[in-house]
Amino acid sequence: MSKQVALVLGSGGARGYAHIGVIEELERRGYEIACIAGCSMGSVIGGIYAAGKLREYRDWVESLDYLDVLRLLDVSFRLGAIRGERVFGKIHEIIGNIDIQDLPIPYTAVATDLTNQQEIWFQEGDLHQAMRASAAIPSLFTPVMQGNRMLVDGGLLNPLPIVPVVSSHTDLIIAVNLNATNQKHYQLPVIERPAALKGRFDSLIGSLSGKLGFLRRPPSELDTPPELRAEALLQPVPDSAETPIEMEARLPAAASKGSPRSASGSRVIESSGPASLLELVNQSFEVMQTSLAQYKIAGYPPDVLINVPKRVCRFFEFYKAPELIALGRQIASDTLDRYEEENA
Repeated sequence: MSKQVALVLGSGGARGYAHIGVIEELERRGYEIACIAGCSMGSVIGGIYAAGKLREYRDWVESLDYLDVLRLLDVSFRLGAIRGERVFGKIHEIIGNIDIQDLPIPYTAVATDLTNQQEIWFQEGDLHQAMRASAAIPSLFTPVMQGNRMLVDGGLLNPLPIVPVVSSHTDLIIAVNLNATNQKHYQLPVIERPAALKGRFDSLIGSLSGKLGFLRRPPSELDTPPELRAEALLQPVPDSAETPIEMEARLPAAASKGSPRSASGSRVIESSGPASLLELVNQSFEVMQTSLAQYKIAGYPPDVLINVPKRVCRFFEFYKAPELIALGRQIASDTLDRYEEENA
């Protein structure tokens, strides 16, 4: 007899594609997904799955190359770098007009109401609008206006919405955290991309960042071509990247003498910092989400926690669907193997 699962899908920008691999692995093993709660990309993937259209969505995102992604980026000049109408217009084509209460399984999308400074749960009403509001990543996608409310990414308050499924009558609660910091052995599969198209994507990201203002750069560098300015922004985090705590542990005492310390007494590791305001805002957002997710996990521990490392890609690398789907499937398989062995 298959186990019924309450699935919680967290926020994390492009890393949300890993949710697709997780869902596929759960289904392959015979688990029945009985309800879903999601935030940001988690709400998008969860909503599309609940609507029965995940295969169509996966076929679409896996077919996107750099040029296709460029065409989907409708640049905005207010309250966000991208309007998102093209991306979510395509999602609307895939799922059609459907209300949340008409989905075959219970579904919750979590957004943040900036006007009233509170968390919002969408459990009825238009599915497409709920997903769009939940995924309005600050600085990247423009907010959604609903009456007098300004709605943005739910990750601002609840990047891993476990609470909406706590009362579900299921055998297991499985949560997928896209902001893990302790999964260093996992690497993103390498899939070669055409260099010319990659250059065009890099150039556009550079121009988006330029519209929001570059930081920590002398005036002479502002004349640098966008494609070169974007190169640093788009460089993947090295596999050997260390956390500040690990870096401190590695530093000899003499070398670190006189280093500034935080309020907790640990040394502050200095770095060159983000290259643009866009990256600064999103790095800050991700740091906050990582901390909040740990609080949610500690307060309402799921039966199974699937951790996807946040270092595997940047928040805007939406052209890496094939790699991230494969990685999500691999991590889910390893995690479920351990769970099933311990509970055999």
